[in-house]
Amino acid sequence: MNFTDEGYIINCRKHGEKSLILTVLCKKYGKVCGYVKSGVNKKTLATYQLGNKVKVDAWSRVDDNMLLLKVELITPDAVNFLQSADKLRVLSCFCVLSNMCLPELQPLDGFYNFIENLVNLINEDNWLTYYSFFEFYLLEFLGVGVDLSECSATGKTEDLAFVSPKSARAVCLDAGLPYKDRLFKYPKYIVERNYLPKMEDVADLLKMTEFFLNKNFFAIHNLKFPDCRVSLAEIVREM
Repeated sequence: MNFTDEGYIINCRKHGEKSLILTVLCKKYGKVCGYVKSGVNKKTLATYQLGNKVKVDAWSRVDDNMLLLKVELITPDAVNFLQSADKLRVLSCFCVLSNMCLPELQPLDGFYNFIENLVNLINEDNWLTYYSFFEFYLLEFLGVGVDLSECSATGKTEDLAFVSPKSARAVCLDAGLPYKDRLFKYPKYIVERNYLPKMEDVADLLKMTEFFLNKNFFAIHNLKFPDCRVSLAEIVREM
């Protein structure tokens, strides 16, 4: 196997004295994990930062072997996350969730667009909105997405106001109002592709995605939910 791709570094750990095990979220090949020989040196230290966009040449003599990687920096995007503790936290969430949830060498197709938006637009005032789109569509990519198309109780497609934590489906206002304290708020801005929602709506969405990621992926696979992601919704609400 051999290929060339580009993407964002989501995990990097030292292997031995001078080498690295690197994970890159790539445009065509999805999550790519491989061995970088002699990657630990002063000359290349800045390259292997989480969030950086890199070109990856990958190869292996046998398909079952770990890939060998040659990496070239495209853009030092990591520096844009260093401006605030909140952006660093979101970078950590993005990297950890991607690394834990996504399978290796599976094309990301349209989902990759939400990853690019998050990284490329991190300096915009509404940068948290792009992160919330990433989490919402991560659920969809994993096959445990939220159905926002119609009310699960009545079949209505109008006046959708809530999302059921049991069914992960929308609920209309009339059917859900008596149980509103037990339901999530309907993320209208996601459906409308509105990238300028109220921060309260973003916080509500992140509360919902945290619940469904934990329930429908992490718990099922007996994985611990990432500490960096816990209570992010409440932090966003206070921003």
